[in-house]
Amino acid sequence: MAVDPSTGHEFAELPSTSPAHVAELVEDARRALAEERDWRTPYVRAKALLRMALLVEEQADKLADFETRDTGKPLSQSQADVRATIRYLEYYAGSIERLEGRQIPLGPDAIDYTVREPWGVCAQIIPWNYPLQVAARCAAPALAAGNAVILKPSELASITPLHLAQIAEAAGVPPGMFQVATGDGTTGDALVRHHGVDHVTFVGSAATGAQVAAACARRLIPVELELGGKSPNVVFADADLAKAVPAIVKGLLQNAGQSCSAGSRLLVEKTIYEDVCAQVATAFATVKIGPGIEDPDLGPLISQRQFDRATSMLETAKLAGARVFGGEPREGLFLEPALVTRIKADMEIFQEEVFGPVLVAAPFEDERHATALANATAYGLVAGVWTKDLARAHRVASDIRAGQVFVNGYGVGGGVELPFGGMGRSGYGRGKGIDALFAYSQVKNVWVSLEG
Repeated sequence: MAVDPSTGHEFAELPSTSPAHVAELVEDARRALAEERDWRTPYVRAKALLRMALLVEEQADKLADFETRDTGKPLSQSQADVRATIRYLEYYAGSIERLEGRQIPLGPDAIDYTVREPWGVCAQIIPWNYPLQVAARCAAPALAAGNAVILKPSELASITPLHLAQIAEAAGVPPGMFQVATGDGTTGDALVRHHGVDHVTFVGSAATGAQVAAACARRLIPVELELGGKSPNVVFADADLAKAVPAIVKGLLQNAGQSCSAGSRLLVEKTIYEDVCAQVATAFATVKIGPGIEDPDLGPLISQRQFDRATSMLETAKLAGARVFGGEPREGLFLEPALVTRIKADMEIFQEEVFGPVLVAAPFEDERHATALANATAYGLVAGVWTKDLARAHRVASDIRAGQVFVNGYGVGGGVELPFGGMGRSGYGRGKGIDALFAYSQVKNVWVSLEG
């Protein structure tokens, strides 16, 4: 059952995909790969993805409304997710015919070349925070590379992925080539373990990602893991604060902080630490909170479980000596944005994702100390570096252990074209950009003798 987190009201009934039905979906996918020979032509796939983009654009208002009702995020953020979905489809439609092999010179007696081929059936398990955008982010490059896709969205947010599958069918994607399996972890487990699945993508928590990786290892199939983050914004004394502070606030509050790449740690050079914290606290105090459909600055958390986790972590931090500005619960699943100071690097709230509108702040002495604090968690997904000294920016970007580093800017998973993925506990593999096409294809080498 789909529930609007802003109101707690149920607004749609969802099917549940049993393990037996999962097996049928896999069988349909394998049949499609075997029989749909036209789909093997890159141009055919490109045209289908472009038609999908046009249909998504035609249904943009409806999709944004569904996304907001399903996740609680502000309507303008859902509209941005729809635009990103269109861009993913357009980008990979334009990239398909550039998925080329190469020729390897061996002399006059043989010719050798490589081609890139699809894995086959790709299972994709995605989270509830960006259901439409992440569905497109994963499915578009997999389809572009010639695979069949079975997408498993979260049981908390499945509406827009189901609509995307309908759009794919209307756009001419062959039956069985893009399917959606709805349900809880039982459905996802059945999909990952099915012998007919050739490749797995998992986007979600590190704990579940480890279980998925173990299941894939037992079957010796490849897996892409995009897991959590505890991403820092590192602000040096020479930074342009008029630009940095609004970006830091936005990078934390987007989707109520429920983003793996949210800038949830603020590391500031000691000489400007109090000033930056004061500016952030002031910005937090003016945030408009309300139901997503009213397009506030900050909507609700997705569920009671997530709300309880965020408030519990704040209380634990207080008991450990941290100071919390804001962070008061409101009726329903709404939580005021919180700035947490007087923290130590070994505190849970510094080390682990809250997945809520909670920003922890700490001062640093110098460049080396800044890098040490940035790397002081097991995660390594995204980081921001704010300084006018570009030599320093390059040094710090090189030293920070993260899959994506922004200098004088910050993107919450920003940029369709930019490879995205983590280091350490944030996972491995890269989605987005041209790297995703490589991830969803494998190299075949062909050697041909030219002797008499």
